[in-house]
Amino acid sequence: MSIKSVCVYCGSRAGALPAYAQAAREFGQALAENGMRLVYGAGDVGLMGEVARAAQAAGAETFGVIPGHLEKREVGKSDLTTYVVTETMHERKKVMLWNADAVVVLPGGAGSLDELFEALTWRQLGLHGKPIVILNTAGYWDKLRSLLEHVVDQSFASRETADYLIWADTPAAAIAALRDTRS
Repeated sequence: MSIKSVCVYCGSRAGALPAYAQAAREFGQALAENGMRLVYGAGDVGLMGEVARAAQAAGAETFGVIPGHLEKREVGKSDLTTYVVTETMHERKKVMLWNADAVVVLPGGAGSLDELFEALTWRQLGLHGKPIVILNTAGYWDKLRSLLEHVVDQSFASRETADYLIWADTPAAAIAALRDTRS
């Protein structure tokens, strides 16, 4: 089965470097150009808004999932192809992951890390076999990569767990990784 729907985890803030927003826009456009649907947190702020607006402008289907308590804070983008309001954050994450064939993680904060680690843990436990791509714009996730290597080196995770993550430095490389994998 080819990748038709991609769950994107990313910041509700733009971050310190303009490169983060630029990569988010490029990735959103590339999703559309490759006929892939964007599944994301339904916000219209930060990198979430950048990737969604770019995907929409380029003609992609968009599937946003937001808990009711965040609709104002994250400026819920209700003009998406599909807009789902959940009761909890946990439900949001579950709906996002189950409605996608793959995961791509752009720069973000604690929420993005939470989403990444839940998807990684569920993969480790055999709950899904979806590819997880880390879009490492401007080396943003380098320290995370080092931490994960440390976790493996200290025998708290297997090499297989770290190898579930596919690393890409550019939006084009992330799209290529999605085209080269199977869910």
